[in-house]
Amino acid sequence: MNLDKFKEESKKNARTNKGYLTRLKRLDPRKVDAAFHKMHEEVFEEIDCLDCANCCKTTSPIFYETDIERASKALRIKPGDFVEKYLRIDEEKDYVLKSSPCPFLDDENYCGIYENRPKACREYPHTNRKKMVQVMELTYKNTMVCPAVLEMVERLKKSGLGK
Repeated sequence: MNLDKFKEESKKNARTNKGYLTRLKRLDPRKVDAAFHKMHEEVFEEIDCLDCANCCKTTSPIFYETDIERASKALRIKPGDFVEKYLRIDEEKDYVLKSSPCPFLDDENYCGIYENRPKACREYPHTNRKKMVQVMELTYKNTMVCPAVLEMVERLKKSGLGK
């Protein structure tokens, strides 16, 4: 999907998607998980993250201590130097990147620390996790960042889940 078209569509559907995802919280969590996991598999058969990398270009993952240690070791620098060079503390007191796009993203959308990337990057966009009903606000936010998440939500709405 073209990124400009995605941004337009995600904004156009924002209100509807927010309401839809809020309603899903009231459903049987197992049914929501099953539907999301099925859609996750289907959509990622069609969408290649390397074509987009909008998440890496616009948002920062949270870096936990283990993430900092792993990434700094991969870059052969001290954890303190890694923090000083790349991270800041946000409003929630979490370590996040100082800048975007991610400094580890190259011109072809590959991650320079892929094998050692933070847990949040490994799990993104969080649509194949258990207890999806607990992350509907995050899923809504991700419809504005990730074309795959928007596509999943649009397909789920058409599937009849939550009606």
